[in-house]
Amino acid sequence: MNRQSLIRVAVTLVTLLVALVLMWAIWERYMYAPWTRDGRVRANVINLSTDVSGLVKDVRVKDNQWVRKGDVLYVIDPDRFVYAVQQADADVARAQAQMQQAQAAMDANRFEARMRADQAARREKLSQDVVSEEARSDYGLQSQQSRAALEAARAAYAAAQANLQAALVRKETAQLDRVRSEVRAPTDGYITNLNLYPGDFVGAGVARMAMIDSRSFWVYGYFEETKVQRVHVGDRATVRLLGGDVDLRGHVDSIASGIVDRDNPTGGNDLLANVDPVFTWVRLAQRVPVRIHLDNVPRGIHLAMGMTCTITLKPK
Repeated sequence: MNRQSLIRVAVTLVTLLVALVLMWAIWERYMYAPWTRDGRVRANVINLSTDVSGLVKDVRVKDNQWVRKGDVLYVIDPDRFVYAVQQADADVARAQAQMQQAQAAMDANRFEARMRADQAARREKLSQDVVSEEARSDYGLQSQQSRAALEAARAAYAAAQANLQAALVRKETAQLDRVRSEVRAPTDGYITNLNLYPGDFVGAGVARMAMIDSRSFWVYGYFEETKVQRVHVGDRATVRLLGGDVDLRGHVDSIASGIVDRDNPTGGNDLLANVDPVFTWVRLAQRVPVRIHLDNVPRGIHLAMGMTCTITLKPK
């Protein structure tokens, strides 16, 4: 074999070896390297509701508006709550008057009981020649009646005091209801999918407005189970959004320890992550959610919950 043939054979073998190495590297990266195209941008969704019911009087935000913590979002008609506060004020005033009356009656009965007791004690010391046995009995009976009246006055005072406390509680509740008739933003964020208008009726505990916490964005990467063993908490993450060429930096915050198992339904399945199912004829590797904390988001990058992205991990 001449030199030119040897060169051809050597080039062919080297090319084949390089191709095999590249194919192995591509296969290794595709099958086992910790990366995924199945990433989703997530955020805390706050379902806004109130603990009072009524008609919506005013909606002070627009769809997709950014709001600050404490901003008024919508207002329930406050007239009923103002009336409740006024009624509670009247109940407090009446209870206070009853308590004062009961206090005055108790003081009067206490004085009378003390006086009757002193008189009865003095009569007991006198001889029968001065005070008859019948008179002694009358004084003793009057003293007992005075003590009974005093106990009744004390009971009336305790009842008035209890009524006052109940009235004060009703007043505080009415004032709280009036305050809660204004629904305020619990944090900074975006109002989304607004479907609430003046005149709508809202029920206590029923969410009628959704808010995205602007400080809570993170990324969920759904890694195949063949790659999860190479994922570790703290690994550096590069997140590339599908709609942009800017890379976001982050790190692995946690790894899920359970997903829905459709073959073995249990009572807790409703609270587990529901990831893509296994096909009937081709058994695909299950995907395990990995939570990625975003270290920083460059200015001008708009994140929306539900965006897709590609995630690549590197050891820390």
